[in-house]
Amino acid sequence: MFIDLLRSRRSVRKYQEKPVEAEKVDLLIEAALRAFSSHNSQPWEFVVVTDPEMLSRLAKARPSGSTFLENAKLAFVVCADIAKTDLWVENASIAATILHLTAADIGLGSCWVQIRTRDHDSQKSASAYVAELLNLREGLEVESIISMGYPAENKAPRPAESLSMGKISFEKYGQKSK
Repeated sequence: MFIDLLRSRRSVRKYQEKPVEAEKVDLLIEAALRAFSSHNSQPWEFVVVTDPEMLSRLAKARPSGSTFLENAKLAFVVCADIAKTDLWVENASIAATILHLTAADIGLGSCWVQIRTRDHDSQKSASAYVAELLNLREGLEVESIISMGYPAENKAPRPAESLSMGKISFEKYGQKSK
């Protein structure tokens, strides 16, 4: 069941040396392109990266929070054409989530690297840095990078007791019972 996938999925930042097979990359591409979007605008575009040198350069996109990309075997750079819809952030986020869940479903680990609104350094945004590296066309904004690979760490599922049930209201905000 899908809920079992949600229960077991954890962010993975350490990967085995094993490359991701082309068939699995193809499944991830298909899943990303099947992501739903507002008014079917499909503003997202993706750059699939497997080259170790490029992964190493992407790992430097931010001063911290992106270094684990260097050990990933695969990354999807999630971009969006910001002229297609004002909901490009939401649509790109949906596609990124679909990538995470598909990765988990086919036995891969993954982790989100936030790029939008983050700095590369005091002179340049992380998005501009990545756009330059990947030679992105004008109007294409980088939202995130999803690192992937076979997990080299085994994280236990989060226990049900850790869920923030206090964030749930019924019928009206603040009403805590059904």
